[in-house]
Amino acid sequence: MQNKEVYRRPTYAITSVDHALRLIQILRDTGQLRVSDAATELGIAPSTAHRLLAMLVYRGFAVQDDSRSYAPGPALGAAPSNVPWTRALRSLAYPHLELLADRLNETVNLMFRVGGKVRFLVSAEASNVLRVGDRTGTVLDARSASGGKAILAEVDRSILERLYRSKSAELSGEAMADRDFVRLLRELDQVKAKGYAVNMGETESGVFALGMSLRDRSGAAIAAFTVAVPTQRSGMLQTERVLALVAETRREIEAELHGVELDTSE
Repeated sequence: MQNKEVYRRPTYAITSVDHALRLIQILRDTGQLRVSDAATELGIAPSTAHRLLAMLVYRGFAVQDDSRSYAPGPALGAAPSNVPWTRALRSLAYPHLELLADRLNETVNLMFRVGGKVRFLVSAEASNVLRVGDRTGTVLDARSASGGKAILAEVDRSILERLYRSKSAELSGEAMADRDFVRLLRELDQVKAKGYAVNMGETESGVFALGMSLRDRSGAAIAAFTVAVPTQRSGMLQTERVLALVAETRREIEAELHGVELDTSE
């Protein structure tokens, strides 16, 4: 029998949380929302509605289009990952990511792939006043994110075909035209040859990133980490010092990964 208690408003309800969740439901069900509509729907000031929607954009639950309306973001359509080893990976990798963030004074992110998307597990945020903020929980297209490219560069061609050239890819809206798929394959070959990938503002205006994959003890690329910087400092990403520090961080994390057993079978 279904438990009716779950539908009762909690005694100590947090109004701001409730408002944010209602906006997510409205975006899910209507597909588009303006600040004025959100304010009317929730009975709040437009300025409050704007702040709530801005947070949903920040966390990937909404995006703003050219008409200044809000639409569902990538995180809203992301199903539960059902990947049991991510907590162990996060605990193992975070001290190394934090150290790298401190050495570079730039934000470092850890992510893993689910289908054609990458999901950010954790961010080690820089102390720079001008910095890329925490992206924990963000969902991005793997083809555009530097970490996603780094992982895709190491998967079998058959997986890429399934992700972007299959009937299911057509149904999900992720299918690529012949020319675009060939271009992707060429870019992934270059990523594999160099050992790292870059994202030059492809996922977020004003943000550049460099990513490297992380391999488990079997040699499979199960995750990636990235260094994200504002456009103003994008030139430092591919310098010899930064590449050396990022590569050393990968070696240190992988050394620990190879010493544990993660059930990464799909």
